Amino acid sequence: MEIRLKMLSPEAVDRALWRAERYRLLNEPGEAESICLDVLAVDADNQAALTMLLLALTDQFVDERRASLTKARQTVDRLRDDYERAYYTGLIHERRAKAQIRHGAPGCGPIVYEWLRQAQEWYERAEAIRPAGNDDAILRWNTCARMIMDNRQLAPADERPVEPLLLE
Repeated sequence: MEIRLKMLSPEAVDRALWRAERYRLLNEPGEAESICLDVLAVDADNQAALTMLLLALTDQFVDERRASLTKARQTVDRLRDDYERAYYTGLIHERRAKAQIRHGAPGCGPIVYEWLRQAQEWYERAEAIRPAGNDDAILRWNTCARMIMDNRQLAPADERPVEPLLLE
C-alpha cells in the first residue's frame, strides 16, 4: 500500500506556520519541520516557511543529525534576501558549534572555535547589509564572542592551552 501525503489548502498556510512555531517552542522540531514541508509543498517560495524550516532543522543539530545540516544549508540557499542568507548561514555555524559543545567530544575545542568564528564572519556580512534598526547579527556575533571568551578550550588549534605532563 502506497501512502501519499495530503495537501494543505493555501488558506491554511498562515495557521500552519503559527502551529510550526508553537511546535518549535515546545521543543518538537521534527513536527515543525514536517509542517514547513507541507507549507512549501503548497507555496515553494514561502520565505516564512523556509525560515521556520531552517530554524527547525538547526534545532535538531543537538542530535548530531548530518541530514539536518545538509538540509539547513540547502534551505538557506533558497532565501531570497542577502541579509537573511548571511544571517542564517551564521546561525547554522553557531548552532552547529553549540551542538558540538553539548555533545562534549574530547578535543573538539578547536573545531568549535572555527565554527564560531565562521558564524561571526557571516554575522559581520549580515551586519554590513542589515536593515535599519536590525541589530540581530550584532547580538549573535556577541553571543559567539562570549562563548569563546568564557571557554578556554575554544581556541585555534595552534593556540590551545597545553596542560603540562605529570612525570613520576
